Amino acid sequence: MTMDFGVVLQTNPPASRTVQLAKLAEAHGFSHVWTFDSHLLWEEPYVIHSAILAETRRITVGPFVTNPATRDWTVTASVFATLNEMYGNRTICGIGRGDSAVRVTNGTPTTMAELRESIHVIRELANSRAVEYKGATLQFPWSRGSELDVWVAAYGPQALKLTGEVGDGFILQLADPDIAAWMIRQVKDAAAAAGRDPDAIAFCVAAPMYVGDDGEHMRDQCRWFGGMVGNHVADIVSRYGQRGAVPDELTDYIAGRTGYDYNSHGRAGNDHVDFVPDAIVDRFCILGTAADHVAKLEQLRDLGVTQFAGYLQHDNKEETMRVYGESIIPAFRGGIAAKR
Repeated sequence: MTMDFGVVLQTNPPASRTVQLAKLAEAHGFSHVWTFDSHLLWEEPYVIHSAILAETRRITVGPFVTNPATRDWTVTASVFATLNEMYGNRTICGIGRGDSAVRVTNGTPTTMAELRESIHVIRELANSRAVEYKGATLQFPWSRGSELDVWVAAYGPQALKLTGEVGDGFILQLADPDIAAWMIRQVKDAAAAAGRDPDAIAFCVAAPMYVGDDGEHMRDQCRWFGGMVGNHVADIVSRYGQRGAVPDELTDYIAGRTGYDYNSHGRAGNDHVDFVPDAIVDRFCILGTAADHVAKLEQLRDLGVTQFAGYLQHDNKEETMRVYGESIIPAFRGGIAAKR
């Protein structure tokens, strides 16, 4: 089975730098470019997505991830339908309940019911179909032939169940094969119980990718990710308790977590992630030589992962993408003999 590859970028100024990295990702063979969507912490993603799409030819672009609270659902759908009209169905929507985008404004993540309904409304409108919304039947009269898949980011049991029931894809933000196997099984079981084909769902694992040989430096550059994941896990623990809702490996390491500062969200050098041990960084991220990356990615592919999306919030962006393009992505394409 082949596997797609994406990069996950932050929309830090200057925006031209984000566009430059997206163009480089396309040149190195990545199929997807994703960006954070948190309008106070970083620049507005959809404006930059338009610039990326204008300066590339092949890649698919989307938020990683948006939420139902920041924008009216019809606005979100309109953005995707407009980009598709302009650039030809090269968008994708990653969505979750909301984290930094809502918490920084003193809001709270949406309910599962709101997430479920928003997925339906956004997907129908952005696929040029009519939908019931707030007591009326709505449709974009100007949209023809727009296509949009909606992938759901999830960790907890109810979110995993929802993903299996309604998601076109599942986004898991960590690259631990044991935890990924458990999470994927939950989504597939929920899909089967809902009468859906579990194999029709895309499975995307996302984590920092860093190609290098200095283990200590790579871990320090990517330790922020354990803090970000821990933020979501803390929500699960507060709702369901320390044991039973998700694998113990996912909850045990946050015992020393004392809080979270969104001013350092998703940034290398984060000053409040000391509770994240090296072992968790190694398990959740993909670090090391090209051979190390291929070995871990093969494990994930064999679990049914259809895309790996690599976070590039570190000091080795260009070199990591270069090695992926030259050595790692080709290892998952499969060989074709010129003469048989």
